[in-house]
Amino acid sequence: MKDYKREYPLFSLCGLNCGLCPMHLGDYCPGCGGGAGNQPCRIIKCSQQHGEMEYCYQCEEYPCEKYDGIDEFDSFITHRNQLKDFEKVRRIGIHAYQAELDEKIGILRYLLDHYNDGRRKNFFCIAVNLLELHDIKPVMAQLATEADEDRFTLKERAALAASLFQAAAAERDIVLKLNKKSAKE
Repeated sequence: MKDYKREYPLFSLCGLNCGLCPMHLGDYCPGCGGGAGNQPCRIIKCSQQHGEMEYCYQCEEYPCEKYDGIDEFDSFITHRNQLKDFEKVRRIGIHAYQAELDEKIGILRYLLDHYNDGRRKNFFCIAVNLLELHDIKPVMAQLATEADEDRFTLKERAALAASLFQAAAAERDIVLKLNKKSAKE
């Protein structure tokens, strides 16, 4: 929305991790409240009507009807962790959460620079978003020791990274793909 600004636009008002979104990484969206390029948003309008909360979980009415079924389907970024991430913010505090998100953003950028064969951007965005740091760090450590750039092609390194993330996700019973609405819905 025009003229809508936030102090930390990489974690949205509604609980999305904008910094891990392929639209943000491709410079198509600045993140929630990041300035020019913001998309219209009914939740921003709601926030403005309720005292301009920085995050929905701060509102007395949270979770309201806007959150009913919010995690059933995804857009460019997974919505599955919105409610869970808000609970985590409440538990560890916003600054600790933002520090974790910044670390995840750094890991994602590293993956995209060193393991993206041109076909893995969305996959890595989803994996880093849905997995916790304690699940991501062992994968990154294993990649550091096994995915030697001198011995393996980019395609081979990308396949190894994808398989390691799939295995980590399987241990947590997480599916690393977006939940899309069927054409009938």
